[in-house]
Amino acid sequence: MKLLTRWSNTLMERYLPDPYIFVAILTLVVFGLGLGFTDSGPLDMVVHWGDGFWGLLSFAMQMVIVLVAGYVLAISPVFKKLLSTLASIAKSPGSAIILVSVVALIACWINWGFGLVIGALFAKEIAKKVTNVDYRLLIASAYSGMIIWHGGLGGSIPLSIATEDHPFADIMGVVHTSETIFSTYNLLIVVALLIIIPILNRFMMPKSEDTVTVDPKLLEEPIEVEKDTDYTPASKLENSVMISMLIGALGVIYLVQHFITKGFDLNLNIVNFIFLILGVIFHGTPKRFLAAVTTAVKTAGGIIIQFPFYAGIMGMMVASGLAGVMSEWFVSISTESTFPLFTFFAAGLVNFFVPSGGGQWAVQAPIMLDAAQTLGVSYSKTAMAIAWGDAWTNMIQPFWALPALAIAGLRAKDIMGFCIFVLVVSGAIISIGLYFF
Repeated sequence: MKLLTRWSNTLMERYLPDPYIFVAILTLVVFGLGLGFTDSGPLDMVVHWGDGFWGLLSFAMQMVIVLVAGYVLAISPVFKKLLSTLASIAKSPGSAIILVSVVALIACWINWGFGLVIGALFAKEIAKKVTNVDYRLLIASAYSGMIIWHGGLGGSIPLSIATEDHPFADIMGVVHTSETIFSTYNLLIVVALLIIIPILNRFMMPKSEDTVTVDPKLLEEPIEVEKDTDYTPASKLENSVMISMLIGALGVIYLVQHFITKGFDLNLNIVNFIFLILGVIFHGTPKRFLAAVTTAVKTAGGIIIQFPFYAGIMGMMVASGLAGVMSEWFVSISTESTFPLFTFFAAGLVNFFVPSGGGQWAVQAPIMLDAAQTLGVSYSKTAMAIAWGDAWTNMIQPFWALPALAIAGLRAKDIMGFCIFVLVVSGAIISIGLYFF
């Protein structure tokens, strides 16, 4: 295993480009595929790309905030002490890898945005505590938690079809989460991943001579707060603890009301709201909070630039019909018993080009639900096969790794050598769950 991991890391280090180059190449590949497999001409594909380019603005802003707000919360004195205490549980490199993996998996099962940020921040904190642990594997282990998100409480597809008047309600009706998230086969997949992925990550630990460590001092996030030379009314407001506490109180009241009236609805907006409000409270004064924001914003550049390009790719995939062509090919080779499995593979492929659970469901659902009806396969299992496919290839899709990499200060090539093995092993586990159960 160590030899394979070393070979994989060397390969990624040598050939995997920066995520921006990756998305640029992906754009050209989809452009060519659209010309070759659909009726769209060159100008049509250009128009599809341009029309879709700004289609993820709202989501991109959500991702920027989840990164910035999570970072701000993590560098607050209170939260740093909490993470530090939890990180103290790990006493060796092996236990550090397992602990990060378990925490990330559980956090992502609760909510992917929460897990993505908390996993990376927790991994950084452990790197400060445990000597001789491979920092690349630590962050890869934190990111491996994303494999589980679409089978968990925050899965966008199962939650969507459990909602009244969802876009495909006329075809499949309302599907309760007891048939998706809490179904036997889904819970078996989740439990298997919770057990096997941490063990796999532990076995991928490099030999001592190949271990890449990081100086704990480099992981500190100093907050530069400009000192006041005079105490003007404006300065007193900027350093007012009362203002922060009042804003925090408003936020806490809203959150209590939200969870009382809507139950455990932990969507991305609520996660961002929790991070921001706790950041305001834990930093104590508006001035310290804003200084933390200034520090955190520096990590968001990759998301701001790259997400529009992925939106353009999605525009080409959807408007040209290329996503449908890919899905229909998998349908054409499916039988009743293999359909969930091939739906999973199809979703994994489409996820490379449409890295959005909601967007992918909108593209694939009409084709897959129609095929499910023809083949006699349950709609709920079809939906979950798409959901798991969407989560699966995130392991080698830099799109979702950007926030974790920004927090960690690493490049995609630093972790993808490890993530490939998570992809292979998790793919086998999910396939078994969908085919045999």
